[in-house]
Amino acid sequence: MNSYGTTIFAHLFGLLALILLLVWLLHYREGIEYDSDDPFRVFNVHPFMMFFGFIFLVGQAMLAYQTVPGTHETQKIVHLTLHLIAIILGIVGLCAVFKFHDMMNLADVYSLHSWIGIGTFCLFGLQWLLGLGFMLQGSAQSRTGMAPWHVAGGRALFFMAICAALTGLMERYTSIKLLLHQRESHLINFTGLAILLFGVFVDMTIGLARS
Repeated sequence: MNSYGTTIFAHLFGLLALILLLVWLLHYREGIEYDSDDPFRVFNVHPFMMFFGFIFLVGQAMLAYQTVPGTHETQKIVHLTLHLIAIILGIVGLCAVFKFHDMMNLADVYSLHSWIGIGTFCLFGLQWLLGLGFMLQGSAQSRTGMAPWHVAGGRALFFMAICAALTGLMERYTSIKLLLHQRESHLINFTGLAILLFGVFVDMTIGLARS
């Protein structure tokens, strides 16, 4: 299977995860609204923004070198822009969960999920700034030398983001105390599997393209 074949699977699982997540938040939970008086509608902004922005768009940015037609410079600009949008949406998602905690008088940054998520977000921002710096001011030789480290770091951070998403789903699953074999519990599990497979096929695409 070449990298283009794995790209198709990556897109399919990414879209599937997005659809399943929306079905869960809109049909089974209270909906999505940042300015709502309902704290749970505010909270739901967090999983949506963190997946759509911080995982789905980051995955698309990583795939840009395979899916965007044009020159290498065009692909780099698309890659950089999608990552910037992901950071902005990630900030909205993080603000939503802190707002939810304030509304519910809950403690902040106490779980493994939150530790992984905050750490990943900070490192991701640093990775983006370093990439921008080398793109604008680095010599061709320095960019060539840093490229393998940039790619490896990006792949690691991508899976850290997926780890944060999966631990977040399980944390939410536990907090709402679903019964076994409910449709909603199965939906959450399938959403998590789709997110994981999206990450697997994105990473396979990057690995095959560079081999």
